[in-house]
Amino acid sequence: MRIRRARQEDIDALMAIRAGVRENRLSDPARVGRADYQEFLTLSTLWLCEIGGEVAGFAASDPRDGSIWALFVAPGHEGAGCGRALLARACADLRLAGWSEAWLTTEAGTRAERFYRRNGWLPQGVTADGDRVFRRALT
Repeated sequence: MRIRRARQEDIDALMAIRAGVRENRLSDPARVGRADYQEFLTLSTLWLCEIGGEVAGFAASDPRDGSIWALFVAPGHEGAGCGRALLARACADLRLAGWSEAWLTTEAGTRAERFYRRNGWLPQGVTADGDRVFRRALT
């Protein structure tokens, strides 16, 4: 497993992972497009995880609001440690940006929700569309 910074040429692989996840799928795939990934390549660090030379997952934080913008692992690579490693990198970026706490949203009742709970994220409510809001101190 290798964690590295994503580059422009990785965007297609990242978009394919986002579109191919089993849970937390976008109801409207056009909601997160190529321009969004390009923005995060300049705004923050978009991290990716490679396993055997294949892009297996990615994550990014948003330094403007202290959130985790994305954390996705491709089907078939869950449980290999990519999610934990990527989340740690995204949280470190938020700490460097001056945040003492991070937040994120995820669909209720999913493996992602269980993953965040196991990793110290605390539920803080529900969004208008039913997603769970989680927060965690960045120590």
